[in-house]
Amino acid sequence: MNSEQSSWTIRQEGDSGIVVSFPEFIDPIINSRCVTLACEIRSRQLPWVRDVVEGYASVTVYFDLLAIDNELAVGVIRNLASKTVAGPEKHKELEPIRLPVCYGGRYGPDLSVVSAYAQCSEHDVIRRHASVTYRVYMLGFLPGFAYLGKVDQKIAAPRRKSPRLVVHAGSVGIAGKQTGVYPSQSPGGWQIIGRCPVKLLNWSIERPFLLESGKSVRFEPIGEQDYERIQENTL
Repeated sequence: MNSEQSSWTIRQEGDSGIVVSFPEFIDPIINSRCVTLACEIRSRQLPWVRDVVEGYASVTVYFDLLAIDNELAVGVIRNLASKTVAGPEKHKELEPIRLPVCYGGRYGPDLSVVSAYAQCSEHDVIRRHASVTYRVYMLGFLPGFAYLGKVDQKIAAPRRKSPRLVVHAGSVGIAGKQTGVYPSQSPGGWQIIGRCPVKLLNWSIERPFLLESGKSVRFEPIGEQDYERIQENTL
């Protein structure tokens, strides 16, 4: 780890937020620091902390301003950040979560768009997309929507100029260097290249999100019959 990856700043955001910021890169080591710090803060179960949100290169702590003095809150988070960044790297590679994807056709209407952008065949787009182990950098946009990276540069097509009003749950999209799976139906502007039949969101269990920051993902191409069979078994 170089000095840039371990450098950070801290600032107060509004009346009840504290942001610890690292260099703004899509970098697994920087993101690992964010995940480790967020886990460390949560593990302390500080009564004045309302929420902890990790991003690509930042950790935001929301706190109860009626329960603690602002300067004291910033001091506590600064102390935890100092110990976490200075300590040994706790990140370890985990077995990736494997998600089946039916690419193209009615499930991936933008596969041809990405193919044209990359100036390669649709088969090559699928091969490149499914040959990478992606890191879950953060959750956002929708509950359980995981931002995964990095996408092969050749197929890193930009977002659609006109977002769709309806993107089906399970849709797999590309937006520049990022890829992701829509956990629920919503509007969206990512290039949809396939659909996954596995549920990513289950509000009936304690940890409702299948994908969480720090985990890794591999996509596995399947045919329509396999898609329908898996989907039926998950209903």
